[in-house]
Amino acid sequence: MKKPVIAIDGYSSTGKSSISKVIADKLGLIHLDTGALYRGVTWFALQNCTNESGSIDLAKLFSSLEQIDLEFKNNKGELILFLNHIDISKQIRTNEVSDNVSLVAKQKEVRDFLLQSQRNLAEKGGIIMDGRDIGTVVLPNAEFKFFLTASIDERTKRRYLELLSLGIEADEQQVKHNLIERDKIDSEREIAPLRQADDAIVIDNTNLTKRETIDAILSHIQTI
Repeated sequence: MKKPVIAIDGYSSTGKSSISKVIADKLGLIHLDTGALYRGVTWFALQNCTNESGSIDLAKLFSSLEQIDLEFKNNKGELILFLNHIDISKQIRTNEVSDNVSLVAKQKEVRDFLLQSQRNLAEKGGIIMDGRDIGTVVLPNAEFKFFLTASIDERTKRRYLELLSLGIEADEQQVKHNLIERDKIDSEREIAPLRQADDAIVIDNTNLTKRETIDAILSHIQTI
């Protein structure tokens, strides 16, 4: 029996990726963090496609997309993102990437570049994919769709603690500002905006633990 395709969308710092990893392990699925792919393109742009002021030159990035080879490799059960055969899993979590990823992710050229590769990965089933437009654009026919949300203060706390755990210096108010700005850009962008699919199950995990959120999602998945 073909294993299902599961789409998990939602706001930044609602735990989409870490929760998807646990569910993938429990159900024997492959987990794909699509946000990491956009962060990977952003990291490439910051290293190779900036103008004299240090800002990303989008035209230069678009003409350089063919130079980008993004690949997930399994390391002790965890998928690590490699850019042109170099592990960039820590670099893509820096504040600099966070400050620029929404700009990069809203570009049609970038989304088209990554879209087909994401769909190809899901063709055989047995995958859980998280992001912002998985249930609406990337995998509209996914068997299960979930949309995660939480209050801005709770998400700020989670993101701030995540950065500290990675050894990245952070200011909590700046983290909050960044999240609010990303919410606005992601929700208002013209191409594939962040929104709940009509048939998605909404889970507000402001007051839920990670375990409780996982249990809530698993309770809806019956046909594995």
